[in-house]
Amino acid sequence: MPDSALPRLVRALCVLAVLTVAGSACSSGTPAASAAGDLSSVTLRVGATGWATAQAALQVAGLDSTPYRVQWAVFPGGDKQLQALQGGALDLAESSEIPPIFAAAAGNPKFKVVAVQRANTLQQEVVVKAGSALTDLGQLKGRKVGYVRNTTAQYFLDRLLQRAGLRWTDIEAVPLSPNDGVTALNSGAIDALASYGNSIITVHQSGGRTLGDGKDILSGNFPWEASTEAIGDPGRRAAVADLLARISRAYAVIRASRMDAFAQRTAEATHEPLEQARSQLAEEEAQRPTEVVPTSAAAISSQQAVADTFAELGSVPAGLDVAAFWTENLNGELTAALSSPPPGR
Repeated sequence: MPDSALPRLVRALCVLAVLTVAGSACSSGTPAASAAGDLSSVTLRVGATGWATAQAALQVAGLDSTPYRVQWAVFPGGDKQLQALQGGALDLAESSEIPPIFAAAAGNPKFKVVAVQRANTLQQEVVVKAGSALTDLGQLKGRKVGYVRNTTAQYFLDRLLQRAGLRWTDIEAVPLSPNDGVTALNSGAIDALASYGNSIITVHQSGGRTLGDGKDILSGNFPWEASTEAIGDPGRRAAVADLLARISRAYAVIRASRMDAFAQRTAEATHEPLEQARSQLAEEEAQRPTEVVPTSAAAISSQQAVADTFAELGSVPAGLDVAAFWTENLNGELTAALSSPPPGR
């Protein structure tokens, strides 16, 4: 993406993002808290994909009353969050392993991975619409397949094609947003769609079927990225560590006693039946309980393998070192926040 286009994109993202707390999402507008003690003047701008899942988890668990202000902004994908982070519109973003790779490959990354959210890898699928004659991945040869570029969808689609004895060049790959992908699939403009989250739920609600999935391909590592400016600000840095610890605790509370309440919030946000949301949540937490953990050499190695795959596809330069945009600098503060007594409301 040309550098000249980035400011326009960031402004557009700020307009289009759903801001769930009033105020500007394009400028923090708050001074650093003195020595990170009093955080009342801190505003943390945090991204989410699809819907504000982490915000809902905090509310359901009763951990949303923070000593700092949080502005949540919803984006259609982690790649858009990284673009906003690069442009200074966010302080903290969440994504799969893949968007940070492309953001770094574009040059001059202004962020660091500060933590990893371990989470399920369900709803990451290649799907066809109801009535499709396609029954297996091998039949995708020569077909139009939609995918979300620079995301998990592109990665697991490539791996699934390899397992079926196909190469990326054997299909007509069509980059689309998740929502546009569903529309294209239903209209017959594409034969299959590789996507995730709400778009997969929507396809199944219309009678669509799964041809393959990424649950055993993806690592379950979902990095949290903070802007270098936020990391360097004592107040926002302290708020980042506290918020991530709260999110981890929130999921533990939900698993222990509030699954039904969180399923209700999920159903409202995704427009799926409550019973489906409840069953899906149980499957997700059973596969891999959601938790936030400090960065580690193992997590860096996992992402490096993904970067190397995209290098083989010619999507990013060979030799990209992902460790360059990871940091252990917040590990001590995050570990302390995770082990401290749960905050009250």
